[in-house]
Amino acid sequence: MLNKFGPSGRGEAKVEYLDGDFRILSPGTYVVCAVTGDHIPLEELALWSVDRQEAYATPQAAMERTFPGSVKKKT
Repeated sequence: MLNKFGPSGRGEAKVEYLDGDFRILSPGTYVVCAVTGDHIPLEELALWSVDRQEAYATPQAAMERTFPGSVKKKT
């Protein structure tokens, strides 16, 4: 298996999210935020759910996924 320092491909990486770390299963340069759909470069990936096996671009996105409607939108 590859780890996060292994060779990178192009496009979306397939990742297994672990407690405090992640393992790259298929090389790529980014993962997709489960809430916003934004591309998250692997070197910036910091937020994910082990239980849901999904990544989040921002703390607000993680909160919205965990507690829907909890994040107030700016006007």
